[in-house]
Amino acid sequence: MEIPVVLEGHRQLPGAEATFTENVSAKGARVVSFRRWDKDARLVLASRTGEFRSAGRVAYCQPIHGEGYAIGVEFLEPQGRWVVESAN
Repeated sequence: MEIPVVLEGHRQLPGAEATFTENVSAKGARVVSFRRWDKDARLVLASRTGEFRSAGRVAYCQPIHGEGYAIGVEFLEPQGRWVVESAN
């Protein structure tokens, strides 16, 4: 499920990165990033709507075809909720 999110907290490349999730669960998300993240790095992930925000831990970082990386983010302090609009 693609949800627009913002990642913050990269040590070498400060600033926010606007990106999207590939899938989401109650405990974490798989997120596409143009930045390479170290395993166990801490970050903040927030939905672009502002309805969800969480400190997180990078569980893995894998190169994806083309440019970028898929990172697994474990939610550590989730606040709010994901809002998914119905396609009806």
